[in-house]
Amino acid sequence: MKSNPFKFKQFSITQQQCGMPVSTDGVMLGAWAFTHSPKRILDIGSGTGLLSLMCAQRFAQVSICAIDIDPLAFNSTTHNVALSPWQERIEVYQQDILTTLFSTHFDGVICNPPYFTSGEMAHSYSRALARHTQNLTHSSLIDRLADLLTEDGRACFILPIKEGKSFIQLAQQQGWYLTRLCEVSPTPSKAVHRLLFELSKKMSQVERSKLTIHTKNGYSDDFIALTRDFYLKMK
Repeated sequence: MKSNPFKFKQFSITQQQCGMPVSTDGVMLGAWAFTHSPKRILDIGSGTGLLSLMCAQRFAQVSICAIDIDPLAFNSTTHNVALSPWQERIEVYQQDILTTLFSTHFDGVICNPPYFTSGEMAHSYSRALARHTQNLTHSSLIDRLADLLTEDGRACFILPIKEGKSFIQLAQQQGWYLTRLCEVSPTPSKAVHRLLFELSKKMSQVERSKLTIHTKNGYSDDFIALTRDFYLKMK
């Protein structure tokens, strides 16, 4: 696992202990999630703490609960939060999201969920927890949302296109509504490979958009605009 800190404009991520290091998926989700300025966010499967820290940077008044079942991820989140400017607004817990009882509801949930459903398990226990749905199925995660979100709350995710479509369909079957959807392509000539999406208990007009990460000249203008506040390389 990588030992050098991943430096962003306002915080750094030390990631050698965590099963899933900083990824483009995570950065896109952290930058894209929420348009309603939530007051209390739950970060499910916090990993390095990337999503919690990005949300803390974006929303000055938000309080965040970061939870991960993996002890190494818990340690990683705790370490990175402690070194950030927002440690007083982020609480970190090593617990199972499926059994943890919270004293309050959240108006924002953010999650970069596991999506491998078959095949060889990762050799690292922490990486297996982060990547495989055997530890947190999409169905059980959707079931849990009903107990976590306020009536006006929003839940934001990123998944590969196949898994994302299945997740959305399963959520809709359980009474959830799709409120935002962004189709992500690596280049203009390549097919959509990721879905950023938002779910709500209340029906509304779906906000649809597309995002291309790279063009022949480098990062696309849209990707730069989305991530400019975080990546050092984005001016």
